[in-house]
Amino acid sequence: MAKNIDPSLVKIGNYLKLDDDTLFVIPEYQRAYSWSVDNCDKLWQDILDYSESDNKENYFFGTIIVNCQDNDTKFCLIDGQQRTTTFLLLLKALLLRINTAVITTSNDEDSVSLSRALKERRRRIMSILYKVDAEDVDDIPDLVKDKKICGKADLIENYSINEQYKTELNTILKSVEYSEAESNVIKLPRKQKDNKYTNFFRNFKYFYGKCSELSESRANKIAKTIVENCDVIEIKSWNIEQAITMFNSLNSDGLPLYDSDIISAKLYAVAEKNGKGDEFTSMWKELMTIVGDLKDKGIADIDAILTQQMYYERAKNKDIINSLGSINVTVPGVRRYFTNLNKNILNNPIELCDGMINLAKIWRKIARYPITQVLLKFNENSKLFLASYFYRFDENSITEEKIQPLLENFLRLFAIIELVDTGYSSKYFKTFLFGEEAKLVDSSITLDEITTDFNLHINTNWDKSAFLDSIIDYDKHILVYLNEYLVAKETGVPFSLTSSYDIEHIMPYSGSNIQTIRKDAGIESEEEFYNVVNKLGNKILLEQKINRSIGNEWFRTKVSTKIEDKTGYIDSNYPIAKKLVEKYKNDSKPYWKKDDIKAATVEASNRIVKFIFND
Repeated sequence: MAKNIDPSLVKIGNYLKLDDDTLFVIPEYQRAYSWSVDNCDKLWQDILDYSESDNKENYFFGTIIVNCQDNDTKFCLIDGQQRTTTFLLLLKALLLRINTAVITTSNDEDSVSLSRALKERRRRIMSILYKVDAEDVDDIPDLVKDKKICGKADLIENYSINEQYKTELNTILKSVEYSEAESNVIKLPRKQKDNKYTNFFRNFKYFYGKCSELSESRANKIAKTIVENCDVIEIKSWNIEQAITMFNSLNSDGLPLYDSDIISAKLYAVAEKNGKGDEFTSMWKELMTIVGDLKDKGIADIDAILTQQMYYERAKNKDIINSLGSINVTVPGVRRYFTNLNKNILNNPIELCDGMINLAKIWRKIARYPITQVLLKFNENSKLFLASYFYRFDENSITEEKIQPLLENFLRLFAIIELVDTGYSSKYFKTFLFGEEAKLVDSSITLDEITTDFNLHINTNWDKSAFLDSIIDYDKHILVYLNEYLVAKETGVPFSLTSSYDIEHIMPYSGSNIQTIRKDAGIESEEEFYNVVNKLGNKILLEQKINRSIGNEWFRTKVSTKIEDKTGYIDSNYPIAKKLVEKYKNDSKPYWKKDDIKAATVEASNRIVKFIFND
């Protein structure tokens, strides 16, 4: 009878100890190594607490699921790759401490037993990490001999399409000393301190620090606890579908896994069953590469793309309209939607993945559009509905001209949210957008028709004069972006938020010369000053390097080319800064007064109200 499933309770030391021809394998669909230092700290504290207790039972560290379908010598980690990797990093850190302890522990009568035990621990851990017989390991660490043994650190083959640092674990395991590992591991660009390291080395460094604090006897006890007194249930399966089913069942109600982990595992299982496992793997890798770029830009991660896909599917299938014809704004969780409510969607992994790749490519393309950059400053929820419209296009056919009117419609609506007391969840926003989504997904409905809906909704429910008053009193920052965008449209000045920038107060709100500036501006009291200085008309966008160079200087300094080696607004690419330079360039002693701020605020308010109501 063919093997099906083999569960067994094993010591961690026995689980990790592999034969020469045996390997752990991390499959293509697994997520990257993501354990944090906080996770490692909890594991470490659990081990310490257990080692100090009088508990006679072994400590249980959970369940490991491995698939052996392809080869009995390759243990494909379906569930447990995070813990397996972490155990190996912990053992390596502990080995380095024990190596030191073996050398420093004396061989006198009082310490002979401890010395013997430490040497035994060293041999045992070396045999686990490097597939050697314990008796072939010397009692005393030797750099040359140990380096030869450490070069055999091939315990895990990592095929994960989500893991960027596949060699990092082996780099650490093959290092004889901590300093060697630190010098050879990957350093992330533009990161500082521990953030420059990957999760692999960051966690290894944490364990190394904790192990270094242990006394010789304590290090011996902790090593014995981990290797001999901690258990896992190792479930070996010889059927990939069965293994993934167990994986999903064990994790579907818990927190360890992201929605994308569960869904990608199910998609891979279907693709593999249909003989398209390699094609799916290639497509998923492409998707994760694009999404990685989007995540770096703060636009979307893979779970966000899956959520947008769910919104599209619900709109396409009219799930947003209930049996009575009303709008249903209740949204299920992504995992529940794809794995329970609409499992049939996962029966087409290639088609589904292709759609998400196209969506991610569109986001990557439109992220550089000024209208996109400004809209995403307002509210993340806009992405959920926009995605349904984007499915009308592919990457090559979408253009700024084609989608700008729609994004401006959303910008109008979300600018209102910024100015009223009710939030996104009110019927004026969420219910309206859900109803509109049924049209966004329908390619037979034109953008002009959708714009008409926005116009009618806005003009029916809000009053222009009330908004004008609200913007004049407005003292926050978000509308600054909208004002800059609209001025750029008026003046034809190119506009982008891709470089580093600040919110600049034209009249500074602090500085050594602030009393004189206030007096020159015609502002009498400190209370009036702080009220005036925070008005919309006193705020612009400015390149960070320019803002830092001019600091809290006089207005005449800011609008000049160079005064006292300070670069002024004249070198800015932002439209309002350019407008100010143009207006005051011929003024020998330009001032920025209270009346100037009031006039600029009224001008900005009228501009924004006109935009919101599409006048």
